[in-house]
Amino acid sequence: MITRKKFRNNLFIYYSAIFILFTLLILSYLYNREKQFRIATLNDEMDNITKILDNYIKADSVYEKGAWNLPDKIVTLFPQENLRVTIISPAGDVFYDSSFRDWKNMENHKNRPEVEESLYSDFGTAIRKSDTTGEEYYYYSRYYSRYYIRAAVVYDIRIINFLAAEKIFILFITVAFFAIWFILLAVTNRFGKSVARLKDFAVSVANNEPFDLNSKFPRNELGIIGEEIIEIYNRMLRTQNELSNEKEKLFSHLNALNEGVAFFSREKNRLLTNNHFIQYMNMISGELTISTSNFFRIKEFLPVFEFIEKQAVNEIRSSDLPKMEYQVCKSGRFFKVQCVIFHDYSFEVILSDITVSERGRIIKQEMTSNIAHELKTPVSSVKGYLETLLKNPEMEASKQKYFLEKALAQSDRLSGLINDIVVINKIEESGNSFVREQLRISEIINEVKENFKSAAESREIKIEVNVPDNVMINGSRSLITSVFQNLLENSVEYSGDNTTIVISMYSQDEKFYHFSFSDNGVGIPEEHMARVFERFYRIDSGRSRKSGGTGLGLAIVKNAILLHKGDIQVRTRSGGGIEFLFSLPR
Repeated sequence: MITRKKFRNNLFIYYSAIFILFTLLILSYLYNREKQFRIATLNDEMDNITKILDNYIKADSVYEKGAWNLPDKIVTLFPQENLRVTIISPAGDVFYDSSFRDWKNMENHKNRPEVEESLYSDFGTAIRKSDTTGEEYYYYSRYYSRYYIRAAVVYDIRIINFLAAEKIFILFITVAFFAIWFILLAVTNRFGKSVARLKDFAVSVANNEPFDLNSKFPRNELGIIGEEIIEIYNRMLRTQNELSNEKEKLFSHLNALNEGVAFFSREKNRLLTNNHFIQYMNMISGELTISTSNFFRIKEFLPVFEFIEKQAVNEIRSSDLPKMEYQVCKSGRFFKVQCVIFHDYSFEVILSDITVSERGRIIKQEMTSNIAHELKTPVSSVKGYLETLLKNPEMEASKQKYFLEKALAQSDRLSGLINDIVVINKIEESGNSFVREQLRISEIINEVKENFKSAAESREIKIEVNVPDNVMINGSRSLITSVFQNLLENSVEYSGDNTTIVISMYSQDEKFYHFSFSDNGVGIPEEHMARVFERFYRIDSGRSRKSGGTGLGLAIVKNAILLHKGDIQVRTRSGGGIEFLFSLPR
């Protein structure tokens, strides 16, 4: 409110000063013009007197006769009061004066200002006191070749008032001034409201202060402009809010991504990054304090810098954005680096952690190689036995039986290997497809135990089961069976004769039952403990291919337990042998 009044008052003062100055100039001009008009009117009247006298002098030959008393007849006929007429020779001598009868003895009038002026101009005027009569006159003099005729009237109040300009127009101008002044006050008040509101709006926006965007401006041109400005600001504000929301969505989306994403300007200044980008960049660089401003100084990202520099001189077409990608390996982790350059030569860099997929690829590659190697041995053996039989048709029946039994054993081994490969692939690629149900774990263990009864007895191996009958787990029957099948098969095959295998449940919590599977056999050397769950990994001592194992048993065990959200560990048993500790869900 104070701002609006201050602006309105300043505006009113400026306008008033200009208007007053303009009014004074008009008043001065009109006053002088009125005054000059009245003087011209009096001069015309006095000029008529001189012309009449000149005509009279010429008509009656007054100059030739020297009869200078004759003009009295004409002067007395003039209606002007206090009129004084003087006729002066070019030399300044007075020929006649209507107000002083002894004109012959009057002093020389050549130097009188009105007389001197009339010699060089059409006429001469002066307001002064007469040296002859002692009275103040308004003089008018005109030169007529042979003499000057001077007319004068006493400069009394009547003449003064006549020559003074009329004051009525000053009153009119004053009234008009105050009328316009009040109009100006109203206009500046409305104008000041609009300007003050615009100022308040601008200050509020600049200081991020609240402003009533629904308030109305005065209905004038400036008010309409102000409302349009606020409407434009409202639209801009809505657009800004929409952009802010979209930007927030973009930030959320970028932070939800597993990839690290960063946008850079053409000058390589960072515009936007997410947390993963900084994390991956630090992992690749090996430094924890590095910032995105140093991105192009990291040697692993030099190909990105070179690619951008190369594309800076090429035209970018809308249908074919330049892009490149390559891989970086750092501390056992694999990253894919991608770069895309946009039309304005800004660009995007994407860092993806592909460690899992790359390791999976490597593992699959190794597995494929191992499978080919593992399959080659039994296939070669079967082929060799069959070729021997075909080339020796006369071979004794006992030897033929021997070779056929060997071929059958190798085919059984091949069949087991294929089954194990199918199982482990099924676990990894479609683990969720296994049907889960409530299983009584003691029944499964007893079934597996029964399968190995004859093999265990032949080696004098004792199998003890210490699992309560009421223990129920939620899982896949086939996979849980595979867990105990492979563990028991390994112990029967490799623990040695006269050993004891113990299967027990040693603990439980709200989510899991915890089991122990152990034997007191030859055990596993400590240097091999960390790799026993790897596919096709074998321990040379006592666990060669000659024993018939596929090398996938413990890998199946681990993946089956992990699929059930459990965990498994292996350690050397106290007193000798091996012990597996694992958990299965309730």
